[in-house]
Amino acid sequence: MSSKKTSITESARKSLKSYEAKQNVADHREAVRAKDNRLAIIVTSIVFVVALLAQYVYFSFGPGVSPTSCITFTQAPAPLISGKPNPAQIPDAAISECRDWTGSMTINKKVLNIKLFGKKAPQAVANFVNLSSLGFYTDNKCHRLTTSGLYVLQCGATSGDANGGPGYSFGPLENVPVASNGGSPLYTKGMLAMARVKDSPTSQGSQFFIVYKDSTIPSDKAGGYTVFGEITSGLDQLLPVFQGGIVGGGTDGKPKVAAVINDTSVK
Repeated sequence: MSSKKTSITESARKSLKSYEAKQNVADHREAVRAKDNRLAIIVTSIVFVVALLAQYVYFSFGPGVSPTSCITFTQAPAPLISGKPNPAQIPDAAISECRDWTGSMTINKKVLNIKLFGKKAPQAVANFVNLSSLGFYTDNKCHRLTTSGLYVLQCGATSGDANGGPGYSFGPLENVPVASNGGSPLYTKGMLAMARVKDSPTSQGSQFFIVYKDSTIPSDKAGGYTVFGEITSGLDQLLPVFQGGIVGGGTDGKPKVAAVINDTSVK
């Protein structure tokens, strides 16, 4: 009887050990499976985040930027001439590509490096880029200099005075400096801004002005002036023009020292 009990006990002990061994294997497999699941979740999350970041970078900074992503207005097409397209058509704002452009403007054979704000002023930048590509600003005389309170050199007319333009005008105003504390907006040294007719926000064309010294320019009924870029270096090379004064005296008129845009180039 004792031997039989011993045999049963031994058998039970073996069965228990076998069960425990199998349970340990099962627990180990379950632990490994849980670890693998956690790892898979982490990897999937990382891949998802990387994909989102890649998409953000692509569409925010890379070649995936839509050429019209910053344009919040449209220009009315110019009317036809004798049933044919009008050659004096406002350039498509999409030309700006909603990005910054860099390049140079050569005045009196002095190279000024420039930057254009295609995202902030898409229509004005598209206009400048298009006119530059057509050679519009080649050998173009700057016809106006102001030397008191307002410090600008104005260029871009097709003649030696304020007359002449590209054959079209456009608006609205873009990227206009905002006044603080009820004062006049500040236009800082180096700014490139579109000239226009007083009180008219849709009279911009080819004329623009270079701010060669910080200036406060009062707004009129139309607002301020479109700032479409800046001169990043080389502006002080034109000091002889700025300090040369005005033909016939005064503080606003044709500069005594001629200023001629030899060429513009942007990319």
